[in-house]
Amino acid sequence: MIELEHRKVSVADTVLHAVCAGEGRPLVFIVGLGGRAEFWQPQFDAFAPTRRVISFDHRGTGRSAASDGPQSAADLARDTLAMLDALGVGEADVVGHSMGGAIAQNLALMAPERIGKLVLSATWRQPTPLFLELFRLRRAVLEQMGPEAYLRQGTFMAQPAWYLEQRFTDAQAFFADRVAAFPGVATELSRIEAVMAHDLGDAVAAIRAETLVVCARDDGITPMGMSTDLAGAIPGARLEILPEGGHFAPIVVADAYARTLRSFLDA
Repeated sequence: MIELEHRKVSVADTVLHAVCAGEGRPLVFIVGLGGRAEFWQPQFDAFAPTRRVISFDHRGTGRSAASDGPQSAADLARDTLAMLDALGVGEADVVGHSMGGAIAQNLALMAPERIGKLVLSATWRQPTPLFLELFRLRRAVLEQMGPEAYLRQGTFMAQPAWYLEQRFTDAQAFFADRVAAFPGVATELSRIEAVMAHDLGDAVAAIRAETLVVCARDDGITPMGMSTDLAGAIPGARLEILPEGGHFAPIVVADAYARTLRSFLDA
């Protein structure tokens, strides 16, 4: 496992916890709803030998400081820009997964000169009725049953059963770290609202970065059709569909995911 450099970065009204490793052209990884950079560890290990990999815990999650008020994908895109400024990074290639892909879309529209190549992973340009209903259910589970039930539901949806079956032996042990890292009900509800509100519609047609849209065929949170729709709406975007991996393909099929990214980023 690659050793990460940990940095505290002041942005606007809060302090973010950023991580970096490696040398070379910057490659920024933006995480999804969970908000913690550690999600990307398998990809850090894959890319740090040839790239400067960078990520951060979203405000109010992980080791970043809390902040008041709602957090939209556009707000978190501004946080990303401020973090890159603080780290002295100009242009970078960017990978955004799920909610992180929503942030990356905003980033590409907000500061196109800062984006080299863009990877949009298991994400969407506008919500569908199925997607909204899923997140209404997830919100209800959190409100009515609490964080542990919410985290269990999310885990079972995000990772294929064949992958979990090999790793799941005891529920208490499996979820202990996740429950300990939970940012709080109010923060998580705000983040769910940001997920449901992300709707750029036809605005993504203005993205000019060379773009790869990647997903897994068996993703049960952001179904394959959302990625197909997104790729079709961005001029010249390439679409890659992994045969398996679920919503957490960057972890579940980490090697295949890294090969797919590398074939695009290094071309």
